[in-house]
Amino acid sequence: MPETYQSSNTAHMNNVLNLRLRRFAADAHHLYEAGKADELPKLRKDCLTECYSLFADCFGLPPQEFTFEYTDKDDKPHAEYHVTPLDFYHKYLGVDLDDYVSVINGPTADKPYHKLYTVKYLGNVVGGHRVELVNLPLDEFKEAALKQLKAGEVVWFGCDCSKDFGRDECLWDDKLFDYENTFDMHLSMSKADMLDSGESAMNHAMVLTGVNLGEDGKPDRWKVENSWGEDKLVNKGYYVASDSWFDKYVYVLAVNKKYLSEKALAALKEEPTVLKPWDPFGTLAD
Repeated sequence: MPETYQSSNTAHMNNVLNLRLRRFAADAHHLYEAGKADELPKLRKDCLTECYSLFADCFGLPPQEFTFEYTDKDDKPHAEYHVTPLDFYHKYLGVDLDDYVSVINGPTADKPYHKLYTVKYLGNVVGGHRVELVNLPLDEFKEAALKQLKAGEVVWFGCDCSKDFGRDECLWDDKLFDYENTFDMHLSMSKADMLDSGESAMNHAMVLTGVNLGEDGKPDRWKVENSWGEDKLVNKGYYVASDSWFDKYVYVLAVNKKYLSEKALAALKEEPTVLKPWDPFGTLAD
């Protein structure tokens, strides 16, 4: 099926889903106002049943079990039959997601380092986990990513992917375009000023899968895996980001707590400061 056709069908499904959820919200409001709160659980169940049926109609029923086939490092084929998703998780992943936290690098005056933050309305699911962010200095922020990569584990990150991107080069680099000297204009801004002025904010998430270390042991470029397909301009979905671009435009990392300092771990035990909904670190709630 052509990608454009798939995207169009998905958009139609999302429109139907949004309409049904808004209908549920309106019905729930009317029931509550009428003093019939005891009927809300059934209303919720009926809505979820219809939504599940919508997904099943569009994508098919989720598999109860599957066959897992793979080739090991010695090129020997293997197959496991009747594997359930939960079986696969426990045997091949075994990751405790509670071990991972979100850390940010937000060098603005309103966010002291080694403090815990959350954004109002960012985690807007009743009964869900609150989104919490520990603000770290850039060197500590970057060190956490390095430690996780050196341990053989990729790092999810949020960034401003719109800045200094060369699509033909598959490269993010803040030195790729020299607009300042070309047009004789004062354009350079600090990371803090870009956040405060709205010039930059997190607008996309990708994965760090590798890093190149120079002779001094410091990173000079990062290997990035993205979700924009594998067309002729992309090396199988992989890109490169310069280290200076990382410093300017990477804002959030998901890292294992064991790679954090004592100060950062102590911040996780604090009650978070609640940031305004329009804070730069709340952009993904838009």
